[in-house]
Amino acid sequence: MFRLKVSGPAAFEKISNVLDQTKKGYLTQEELTKYLTEEGEPFTQEEMEEMLSAAVDPDKNVILYKDFAAMMTVEDT
Repeated sequence: MFRLKVSGPAAFEKISNVLDQTKKGYLTQEELTKYLTEEGEPFTQEEMEEMLSAAVDPDKNVILYKDFAAMMTVEDT
């Protein structure tokens, strides 16, 4: 799985404010798919399936933002 290289929690906090404007603490599968397939360099269907299989909380069926951010980032060391 790929990971984003960010400069620490503050950088992902800024991303959170853009993606989760209602401050609900999670993204739906549909929201994440829309952001990652329609904005910037689009993800392929295969990439989305791989990401969603790892990111979706099996109990709540949503992507919990803090878990997703931890899974997707690697901090500089």
